[in-house]
Amino acid sequence: MALKIRLARHGAKKRPYYRVVVADSRAPRDGRFIDIVGKYNPMLPKDAEERVTLDVEKCKEWLGKGARPTDRVARFLHAAGLWEWKAGNNPEKGKPGAKAAQLVIDKAEKAEARKVAEAEAKEAAKEAEKAAKEAAKEAEAAEKAAAEEAKNAPAEEAPAAEDAPAAEEAPAAEEAPAEEPKSEG
Repeated sequence: MALKIRLARHGAKKRPYYRVVVADSRAPRDGRFIDIVGKYNPMLPKDAEERVTLDVEKCKEWLGKGARPTDRVARFLHAAGLWEWKAGNNPEKGKPGAKAAQLVIDKAEKAEARKVAEAEAKEAAKEAEKAAKEAAKEAEAAEKAAAEEAKNAPAEEAPAAEDAPAAEEAPAAEEAPAEEPKSEG
């Protein structure tokens, strides 16, 4: 007969209350037990003293007789200084399922695609900035050239500008009398 120190559930629906019991490992969870060695009320805050109540003397006695605690009860006994509790290690439990693994892969692919797109956008922005700077330099050079030509040109073109309006006015005056309105008859 293997003895276990374990929890037996009592209390109402959605209001659990547990007894810490010593029972045969083959007995049902809430069924036959040998001795009650404590109580556990998970509804109380974690810092409440009444959350876990253990009869230390009974626990020592049953541990001496070969009873082995379950993982949860081992935590309680460790807190009371009666048992050396080690965290369980189940690496398979922590692995994601097939759907979750596929989601992780999809997320990684999207992140990589986003990084590539951002890099391309940065390169395009740099190229556009370079082109804008070159265009600005060319515009400045064109403005400087136009300004230099404007400084040199007004002295030479000033007489030609005065002659041109007189030449343009004369033909306009000659053409005007040639057109007379026709009367309808």
